[in-house]
Amino acid sequence: MNIHEYQAKALLKSYGAPVADGVAIFSADEAAAAAKQLPGPLYVVKSQIHAGGRGKGKFKELGPDAKGGVRLAKSVEDVVANSKEMLGHTLVTKQTGPAGKQVNRLYIEDGADIDRELYLSILVDRSVGQVAFVVSTEGGMDIETVAHDTPEKIITVAIDPSTGVTADNSAAISDALKLEGAAREDGAKLFPILYKAFVEKDMALLEVNPLIVMTNGRLRVLDAKVSFDGNALFRHEDIRALRDTSEEDEKEIQAHEYDLAYVALDGNIGCMVNGAGLAMATMDIIKLYGAEPANFLDVGGGASKEKVTAAFKIITADPAVQGILVNIFGGIMKCDVIAEGVLAAVKEVGLKVPLVVRLEGTNVELGKKIINESGLNVISADDLDDAAQKIVKAVKG
Repeated sequence: MNIHEYQAKALLKSYGAPVADGVAIFSADEAAAAAKQLPGPLYVVKSQIHAGGRGKGKFKELGPDAKGGVRLAKSVEDVVANSKEMLGHTLVTKQTGPAGKQVNRLYIEDGADIDRELYLSILVDRSVGQVAFVVSTEGGMDIETVAHDTPEKIITVAIDPSTGVTADNSAAISDALKLEGAAREDGAKLFPILYKAFVEKDMALLEVNPLIVMTNGRLRVLDAKVSFDGNALFRHEDIRALRDTSEEDEKEIQAHEYDLAYVALDGNIGCMVNGAGLAMATMDIIKLYGAEPANFLDVGGGASKEKVTAAFKIITADPAVQGILVNIFGGIMKCDVIAEGVLAAVKEVGLKVPLVVRLEGTNVELGKKIINESGLNVISADDLDDAAQKIVKAVKG
């Protein structure tokens, strides 16, 4: 689960991290009052969407010459004018894709005098099985660009979970970021704070880009991107309360309600599969035969008829879907349950696109019998390769 920048900063501030004062607003009418709560005279007006690259993004409705989604304002009047331009409009960045995201919230923040911009993130380094800091002196840039052009400027410092961030760890991170004086002292305090927040709140990613050294020599968290492990949210009611469903795909929200693993993609062949590995293989083979999957959908190993019905309805609700491939290997999941769920969903929502079903495993013959005697226009397949070729052929006409 992702949260907005202003929410991430409030969370980090509660742990003692140095962040600027700021106020979140939801309408332009709130802009002047928000700005007057801050010291000024420099303000930053930031679009709040779940995507990076906001500063370099463009608003669809404002033309190519308009300013991006993060703007400097030198007066309260400038804050108000920028708020009116940004709220309610669609911001397109590299991470949103061409459709963009509508800006429904802004964060009005006190400005900062910046000397240096640095990059810092915390994530789980699976190669060593530990939480690790990933840092670079090249802050304010896309870390992917830094990794491609100057990978030697990215330093990883793994943290032993039995000790947490030690003085040696802090020194290594400070050395990598070339911190000196007051900034180095701030880093020695900040790095354990960020690690504690990451671990205690079950974060999947904590990214500060940029972490800045100000002209007075102090550190400040200038931007913050935080995402959480969805499997741990049951023990963090305070984090769950921060969820903004307007930033999420409606189909993914529905899938979550039925405990389905669903991710919307850009293709035209809907997939219903049991097991993440089999789902990935199904998507790969669809691409192999020249088409694109419209989704990742894992119904799980013990899905009920109701869950399968919900999964099928979610797939058919996507207008981009021109064909559906059901690929089930029944272990715990029984093929007859899948068949009954598909039939129930088709009867409820109708079937307007080709449907290929490949069943194998527990109660496979019963499952095939249910499908074959249903009267539906269903194409049966013997194996995954056969199924992929048939659905691609059916979609391409």
